[in-house]
Amino acid sequence: MLIDLAHILALPVVQKGDPEILSGQDRLDAPVRWVHVAELRNLTGLLEGGELVLSTGLAFEESAVEAGQYLGELALHGAAGVIVEILEDRPAAAKALRIAASSADIPVVLVRKPVRFVEITENVHKLIVGAQLERVEKARHVHEVFTLLSLESASADEIVAQAAQLIGAPVVLENISHLVVAFDSAGIPAGEILRDWESRSRVVHLREETTRSGEENWLQTPVGLRSQRWGRLIVPVALSNDPEASMVLERAGQALSINRLAERDQRELGHQARAGLMHELRQPRSLTESEAQARAGALGLRSSTSYVPVVFRLDPVSSEGPIALQRRERALLESVNRSLQSLKFSALAASLHTGTVAVLLGLQPQQTEDQTVARICSELDTSAAESAEDLRWVTGIGRPRSSLLLSAAGLDEANHVAEAASTLQKRDKPFYKTSDIRLRGLLALLLNDPRVQTFVEGELGGILGADETEELELLEKFLEVQGNKAELARSSYLSRPTLYARLVRLEKRLGVQLNSQESRTSLHVALLLYRLRGLST
Repeated sequence: MLIDLAHILALPVVQKGDPEILSGQDRLDAPVRWVHVAELRNLTGLLEGGELVLSTGLAFEESAVEAGQYLGELALHGAAGVIVEILEDRPAAAKALRIAASSADIPVVLVRKPVRFVEITENVHKLIVGAQLERVEKARHVHEVFTLLSLESASADEIVAQAAQLIGAPVVLENISHLVVAFDSAGIPAGEILRDWESRSRVVHLREETTRSGEENWLQTPVGLRSQRWGRLIVPVALSNDPEASMVLERAGQALSINRLAERDQRELGHQARAGLMHELRQPRSLTESEAQARAGALGLRSSTSYVPVVFRLDPVSSEGPIALQRRERALLESVNRSLQSLKFSALAASLHTGTVAVLLGLQPQQTEDQTVARICSELDTSAAESAEDLRWVTGIGRPRSSLLLSAAGLDEANHVAEAASTLQKRDKPFYKTSDIRLRGLLALLLNDPRVQTFVEGELGGILGADETEELELLEKFLEVQGNKAELARSSYLSRPTLYARLVRLEKRLGVQLNSQESRTSLHVALLLYRLRGLST
């Protein structure tokens, strides 16, 4: 509660003086910070602004000019107003004050009957201190309420409802897309508060401070760290006390930010715990089967009749840096976890390598491997579509095992399958097994052998260089049609003479005869290895 001049003039101790407002009738709502008695003409250094000055007019006596200078000094130093006691035995002084007040820039009040300044000062200061204590108590209560909500990890709905109750008005939490995340209408029909919300909200720009703004004149405060704003709290109605409501909104915004960070930290701890266990499970002789089962069970993987290793490998994006790839990987992991939770499947999911997410999927007797993984892939497609990241991936699975440790060892197999499947020209399956990739799978296992690189360079060295793309694509298409030049001409939209000339040039650069079956087989293997190596790097 702010103490203003109108409130002070209504006090009985002031009313005893029969106060008469000489000027500033429209500024009686100015808040009064303190009361000061001042009889000096020069008030420099005595006032700081917001004071109510009490005077007997000794500073100007009967001079209207000096009275005007006195009132001007008060206005210059930011006084909220002045009460001047001039009794009936000083009519000239009262007249001088009336003349000066007619052009004064502050409220001027004349009292013609005796009042006790000390009593006015005492009463007003009690009110001011009481109001300050009330604000402190209110702030303490608000702080305790939202601190408790933060400790309890309250939901956004609970925090918004508490804010609306404390303010006594509707409160809306929206995200940066102007969509309502949570709201409490405080008894007002929701349709009235949320009518055309998105279009109305878009014209009220987000501000970095708590303030009223926009055509709607909404009171708003941002939510989230300054560099990561993710929403804002809004009171979409007029209020009688904006400062108090602003305090509540800011504390509610802080509670929402803290809870969101806490949720992220909890998820991060869970990710780290699952990734750590996944790494241990893949180390030979690091755990016994019973220890592995117990550790995995504590992280949500129930004991199952068999376990299937699954790997989701992100497709590369051109000119993508490591940070962007990690962000996409985390988004994929979040989508995988949401899908598993939605389907209520027992599984352990964690990041395996950069750009890959591994899952150890527990199967119950009534669940089949193919159907279960297909349902996960279908659900993941839906979940990933809601992500802001560009998520495209290929899924590889290993053989189901009754042992959790053996299944974890099979993650390498699933990863090789996904890596090899990612080089397929057409990917028409939700997931791939070793039987689907055949030669590609074998080649993926040999990639790290230095002799492989020697073989690739020996076969393709003649066309590897700055202009390698065109020649490699021609070779790849030639091998796809199994050396059928007529078919290649039709699919490439080239005339036969042009195609034949290009193939002759290709043979010279490769140093082999393309009509040889053995040459085509060797080139096909080298090309597959080249594509696999490019993908792995």
